[in-house]
Amino acid sequence: MNKLSNLMWIAILLTAIVVNGCDQKSKTSMKEPVAKKIEKVFEEHGQQRIDNYYWLNQREDPEVIAYLNAENDYTKEVLKDTEELQEKIFNEIVGRIKQTDMSVPYVVNGYEYYVRYEEGGEYPIYCRKTISENPEEEIMLNGNSMAEGHSFFQIGGWKVSYNNELLAYSVDTVSRRKYTIHFKNIQTGEIFEDAIANTSGNMAWANDNKTLYYATKDETLRSYKIFKHELGAPVTDDKLVYHESDPTFSTFVYKTESDKYLVIGSRSTLSSEYRILDANNTDTDAQFKVFQERQKDLEYGIYHQEGRFLVHTNFKAKNFRLMETGEEQTSIENWKEIIPNRDDVLLEGIDVFKTFYVVTERKNGLPQFRIIDQQNNNDFYLNFEEDDYFAYTSGNEDYTSRKLRYNYTSLKTPTTVYDYDIETREHELLKQYEVLGDYNPDDYITERLYATARDGVKVPISIIYKKGFKKDGSQPLLLYGYGSYGYSMESSFRSSRLSLIDRGFAFAIAHIRGGEEMGRYWYEDGKLLKKKNTFYDFIDCGEYLVEEGYTSSEKMFALGGSAGGLLVGAVINYRPDLFKGVIAAVPFVDVVTTMLDESIPLTTGEYDEWGNPNEPEYYNYMLSYSPYDNVKAMDYPALLVTTGLHDSQVQYWEPAKWVAKLRDMRTNDNLLLLWTNMEFGHGGASGRFEAYKETAMEDAFMLKLLGITE
Repeated sequence: MNKLSNLMWIAILLTAIVVNGCDQKSKTSMKEPVAKKIEKVFEEHGQQRIDNYYWLNQREDPEVIAYLNAENDYTKEVLKDTEELQEKIFNEIVGRIKQTDMSVPYVVNGYEYYVRYEEGGEYPIYCRKTISENPEEEIMLNGNSMAEGHSFFQIGGWKVSYNNELLAYSVDTVSRRKYTIHFKNIQTGEIFEDAIANTSGNMAWANDNKTLYYATKDETLRSYKIFKHELGAPVTDDKLVYHESDPTFSTFVYKTESDKYLVIGSRSTLSSEYRILDANNTDTDAQFKVFQERQKDLEYGIYHQEGRFLVHTNFKAKNFRLMETGEEQTSIENWKEIIPNRDDVLLEGIDVFKTFYVVTERKNGLPQFRIIDQQNNNDFYLNFEEDDYFAYTSGNEDYTSRKLRYNYTSLKTPTTVYDYDIETREHELLKQYEVLGDYNPDDYITERLYATARDGVKVPISIIYKKGFKKDGSQPLLLYGYGSYGYSMESSFRSSRLSLIDRGFAFAIAHIRGGEEMGRYWYEDGKLLKKKNTFYDFIDCGEYLVEEGYTSSEKMFALGGSAGGLLVGAVINYRPDLFKGVIAAVPFVDVVTTMLDESIPLTTGEYDEWGNPNEPEYYNYMLSYSPYDNVKAMDYPALLVTTGLHDSQVQYWEPAKWVAKLRDMRTNDNLLLLWTNMEFGHGGASGRFEAYKETAMEDAFMLKLLGITE
């Protein structure tokens, strides 16, 4: 029995000590867990902060485990009357999933690669076949058999060698996003003894079919070193190729689509830098060449294509532009513009092929594809008809192809895979992912709305509901938001939402500032010293939906995870009356303490997003909105807060402390529940189905508050 298991047994015995008056016998008399207080005083910038629950950050302290277990017991007891409903919802969700299924194959170097799932299997099976008549399937990785004996299992990255024979793959069995790389001969099935621990899962083969470059993590889980491993040699002999010493940057490695160059990238929130090396260079002392030295606020990405590099950059371009340069002279003074910056169009990314390339742009918050065909000297757009949708390129691994593979979806349209032929300009429907049961997209309505924020800005809202939905304030609505890091929240289909929507809910996404839906300025207006715009936008979207009759405050719920948990945590401090209930998943709520602790994973790399609290201006601004620091003696909506003991991105103690403080200070008795997954991390459970148990619990929480029992 390992150390953590021993601690868990001790924790059970200590539960009664940590929890005051917890009556296990009766669900009606079972009291809320109450965490003890141990005053911790922080002094920064001439101010004092008192944290009574700082002691909860001791992951291996039996008292901490006991408290988390007590909270879980309480949550189970409070939601006990929803257990049948949870099971029903879980079965509904799983019942919509086609269990025996396969992805659309994509072509690489003479093989078709695909992922398939088997009936009852939680994990993917990675396969390939030669492009020939009656080819036999080669199973590269069977996640189901590999996961046996592990409570958590995840296959990270995987790469096939240039000669198609060797597979490098990474595995995480703890849920801390620390992967071990293994090697396999695909044709013989032999697993090599080489095992490289503590990696990010990121890797790239050189073209010699024996050398692998990979990234490792430091104690804060930052990817900071690139090593070179020769298959069969001791891992202790691996050569350090690059060390990213700046704690605000992370590093990674990849090979260009053309297979000509290996690339080492370094990236912070607002700056990037790349190094290149010929992938055929087998010289032991081969050195990567800096493409363009990092500069403050200079972001760029590079794509090799037939004797040149395309450069996607914000250099003198708020919404990014596309430039090109030769293979030899790659520094910024040699870059030449191809597509200029435009105030109303965000240039998001590039897909490169031998004879054409595709630019993904975003206009009015929606993606569009611009195709530049060098072979026929054409430049044209692929546009889409729905008012609200999401489209993205995927599976374009064949550099020589004359077809573009893309996926299309909307809030009511299941993901649909197309090939677009550049020559004929025709679309070929390859697959629409099936929703089992009687799902008919025509039974649902989607809209794109615009709420006016308090400063006059129009904030988009995507919404879906079933036909017959009444806009008289009588129906429930779940409002989702994120609003950080420039991540755009897309209008993608999720069959798991149907259990709520079919019970009368509307589901809405608030495309608030801090994301990048409306261009780069949208992101910059929701970060650093403008972060409160994110919270105000969400509140204003909620108020708009109430005013327009889509719901009422007695029927509206909020959902946010990670930085979206910060969002909903801040929002309920400003407007606790706006929502009936709130779900905060792995919420980043203790902003000041976390951002001052450089030992916590991801902290130093976040300064460009939140600010550096070692500087008084940013410290005071963070302190003014940090959900944990701003808990007040007032009525709060019902709350379900979820976390994972092994979370590497938002440590479990942030939501645990937040719930403890809310319990102590709130002035009403609405439900306040903390659920800690004791085996998993930031992404929750592994596997196809297990995570939906938590979804079912969240749905049941909301339905319970509305008195809906079926």
